[in-house]
Amino acid sequence: MDYNKLAELLFPNTDKTPEYYENLYPARDLPEGCKVTRMGPSPTGFIHLGNLYGAFVDERMAHQSGGTFYLRIEDTDDKRFVEGAVETIVSSLKFFGINFDEGAVLDEDGNPTEIGSYGPYFQSERGPVYQAFAKSLVEKGLAYPCFLTEEELAAIRAEQEAAQETTGIYGKYAEKSRNLTLDEISSNIEKGMPYVIRLRSDGNLTGELKEDGTPKLRYITVQDAIRGKVSMPANDQDVIILKATGIPTYHFAHVVDDHLMRTTHVVRGEEWLMSLPIHIELFEKLGFEPPVYCHTAVLMKIDEETGNKRKLSKRKDPELSLDYYRKEGYHPQAVKEYLLTILNSNFEEWRRDNPDTPADEFAFTTEKMSSGGALFDLNKLRDISKDVLLKIPAEELADFLVEWAREFKPAAADLLGGSDEAKAYLTKILDLGRQDKKPRKDLVYASQIFDFISYFYDKYFVIREQIPEEVSDEDAAEILRRYEAGYDHSDDQSAWFDKIREIAVDMGYAAKPKDYKKHPEDYKGHVGHVSTVIRIALMGRSQSPDLWSIQQILGEERTRARIKALI
Repeated sequence: MDYNKLAELLFPNTDKTPEYYENLYPARDLPEGCKVTRMGPSPTGFIHLGNLYGAFVDERMAHQSGGTFYLRIEDTDDKRFVEGAVETIVSSLKFFGINFDEGAVLDEDGNPTEIGSYGPYFQSERGPVYQAFAKSLVEKGLAYPCFLTEEELAAIRAEQEAAQETTGIYGKYAEKSRNLTLDEISSNIEKGMPYVIRLRSDGNLTGELKEDGTPKLRYITVQDAIRGKVSMPANDQDVIILKATGIPTYHFAHVVDDHLMRTTHVVRGEEWLMSLPIHIELFEKLGFEPPVYCHTAVLMKIDEETGNKRKLSKRKDPELSLDYYRKEGYHPQAVKEYLLTILNSNFEEWRRDNPDTPADEFAFTTEKMSSGGALFDLNKLRDISKDVLLKIPAEELADFLVEWAREFKPAAADLLGGSDEAKAYLTKILDLGRQDKKPRKDLVYASQIFDFISYFYDKYFVIREQIPEEVSDEDAAEILRRYEAGYDHSDDQSAWFDKIREIAVDMGYAAKPKDYKKHPEDYKGHVGHVSTVIRIALMGRSQSPDLWSIQQILGEERTRARIKALI
């Protein structure tokens, strides 16, 4: 076989060589030890927690080493393309603090574009690059055209399944296509027969036999940055590298692109481990040095019904989608802190020792990543979020809440931040109880925060709970009448509570809860029941931060109005 003639027959319009692209995309001018990482999502319209999980590893590895982190859009499968998906990917990751040094970005108008010297960063625009490297493989006898029809492929698969063999085109099943002559190939092309380009695999058999007479397999060994040494049988599949349309498969495209874009480390999920032999063989055949692979653990959760671990599911678990965290209003810093607890086993200990240090100063490392299932716990995220929000200044937290409302609760946006006065009011609310010796940790995420503080706004104020059963309706009305009559907005906290205690004692309620507990027969209830009546009148609920402080924020006019309304 004259492979050069075959290559010209298959790629008559490809005049660029691999050497041309090697010169076009030279080695990056970076100091030794700098890492180059990438994120390569498909624009399917669904970006999930696993994407953020991997992107965070990529970003930390690159930026902590002084390297480069880029975004490549792997859009060769037009059947899966969703309009607006690229915009969703970039904006969602940016919201969570994931910023790229180069690659696909959004311009000032929010439209997809790109920056950097190693583009195009959209695989759909890199066709000539893949054609040049595929042609090179054909010239070396390392790839060939395959004209097998759908019917022939189905028949081969049926035969393999019946014999309980691995499915695919390899060994004897590849011989028909591998052994075509140049004239036969030329004739097929003239007839208009569609074909794909397949890799001519070396197979995974050594040609030797083990002691028991079975074939000895050839293995690949890779040093995974997370899992350590990984050994697997070498690839034996003549995988497709170019489809009949000329579009590359994921296997081929990512190998070519990772090399030319000078990627040093590839972070991806453990589901790609089974494809590792194919990728290693492609790197070898193309003469490229493979990157360092980092196969992350799959995200798991405890199933509420069974109590067992299972993978996070797009169908069952809304928390898998990044949209969930944006709509609920989780602060990106809280999500980042939580992901670090999953990603590195020593982060929580570091955080305890460094409570006020920015998380970006934590020395992230792949050696501390788990190779087992990473357990995702929404309740733990919420606990971490409480601590994170407590450290964010109230004014900054108010800005975050207003931005969230503008996107997800627009009817309340102006109320929360439509003016300097509104913003100042919101800031006071959010700062309530945060400066105490034991600061309150009531704030978790934006939608919860809005619900928690909604009673401060007349538009959203509702009576949610009943007065204590120890207090009759008549007593409740009388308590509120006396409270309103004696109310002085300038009272300090001590004077204010003395008046409540006086009302309680005068109406037959114990001055202290412990007195009522010891002798319930002597009292209607205690001072706490009395103050709860007032609390419900002002907040609509029986539990809240400090009542006196709340009144100071509500103001005298609103306080009196609510008391009168419940009377």
